[in-house]
Parts: sequence; structure tokens; C-alpha cells
Amino acid sequence: MDLDLRKLRYFTAVAQHEHFGRAARQLHIAQPVLSRQIRALEEELGCALLVRTTRSVRLTPAGRQLYEDAPGVLAAAQAATRRVHGADRLVIGFAPGLSVSLAVRAFTRTHPDVEIELLHLNWYEKGEALRDGRADVGFLRHPFDAEGIHTIPVGSEPKVVCLPTTHPLASRRRLTLAALDGETILDFQARRTATVEEKLELVAVGQGIALLPRSIARSYSRPDLVHRPVTDVPPTEICLAVLEARRHGHVNAFLTTAAHALAEHHA
Repeated sequence: MDLDLRKLRYFTAVAQHEHFGRAARQLHIAQPVLSRQIRALEEELGCALLVRTTRSVRLTPAGRQLYEDAPGVLAAAQAATRRVHGADRLVIGFAPGLSVSLAVRAFTRTHPDVEIELLHLNWYEKGEALRDGRADVGFLRHPFDAEGIHTIPVGSEPKVVCLPTTHPLASRRRLTLAALDGETILDFQARRTATVEEKLELVAVGQGIALLPRSIARSYSRPDLVHRPVTDVPPTEICLAVLEARRHGHVNAFLTTAAHALAEHHA
């Protein structure tokens, strides 16, 4: 039996989100289509991968094993595809709110024959995009799982709190953590939201507030929200990242150029 890589990617998204609806939105497909593809994968493998409830899903032991193996399988397939299409191509992944354009322009001036592809990364897939082969280099924010990944610091940025315009604290120019005591803070790491847009929508309807890097708040500016500096929260560190095993050729050249260009911008 041949493993369908598309179904494997679909399964990985569901496993990451533990929710069919959020995974379907990430994949830009209808939820019923996603459900049928996962059931087809289970039938092909001859075992259940997920335990479904009305609100979420969880992995079976077989599903957990497949989820652990999936990044290596997908990375190998991606690497093979790149070898077929040639070595003069780099995929640069970037986190929400960050712009890698300065680095790309600087690199293409000296390496005009290298094709650059840009990949927008969701908040939960920073290191994973490097490990599964979708990105050669990442322009990322800490924290993320950096095992096996070489990072180059290029700067930092402050965090802000995003509030509805009607919130009592919205009239203040700056805030401290003490002022936020008792507020419901929506936390990405708890996976309560799948995207920045979803998180900000929850803030706008009054279900909580959000602490975000300033660049995200500015990039996703909307008239029903305000963002205010939080003076006693440590800044978010920004870095370039690459798998240790891929530090060669055009990747190294890009890292050198990008580190210089981005460090100057974020100084």
C-alpha cells in the first residue's frame, strides 16, 4: 500500500489542532471533505487514528505513532521534489507580522539566479516547517522547539496588549501586568485559537484580551481594537533559523546576507 502524502498532511493538521474545523480552515478545504479524507486514510491503513467527540478529537496509539513519523516522511518527499527541480531555490518561512523583504532583496542582488519562495507560517508551526522540509530558512520569534535547529539572533520587539476599543483599559497610553490582573488572556500555546485572525476576533467580541508582539498587532490593525504597550513584559526575541543539517550552499549565503540586513532593521 502506498501512503497518500496529501492525506498524511491533512491528518497532521487535524492532529496539531485536535479539531477538524480549525484544521480545515488552515488547509482551506471544507470540513466534510477533510473528514472523508481522514476516514479514507484510516481505511487504507486498516486502523483508527483518531477518537472523535462532539467538540474535539484525540489521537489513538496508532495515530500518535503516525503523527510522530509524519514529519520525516513529508520532509523526505519535499527534499526529493526539490532535488528534481534543482538546487537553485530557497523557501523562506516567516512568522505572522514579520517581513523578510529586506533580506530577500539584499540576497537577490548578489544571487539573481536563485529562486526565492516565501511561506507564511502559522504561530504553531515555526520549527515544524523547517523539520518537515517545507522551509529552508525561517524568520521566526522565540519561543519554539529549537532542537536540531541553528538560530541567529537578529533583534527583538516589545509586546503589546490588544483590547476592544470599549474596554475600560483602552483609554490608557501604557499598561503593566498588574493592570491586567483578573483579565482573561487568550494564550496561543493553549491552542485556543488557530490563527491570529481568530484570536483577534475573540478579543473584539469581548471573550478576552491578547498579549502579542507589536508587529503582529500593527499588521492586523482593525478599527474595533486598540493595542497598548505593556512596560514590564520582556521583549520577544527574533531570529533566523535553519536545520543544522542544511547549513550549506545557498542557505549559508542567505543567512549571512539576511542576518546583516535584518539586524540593522531591528536594531
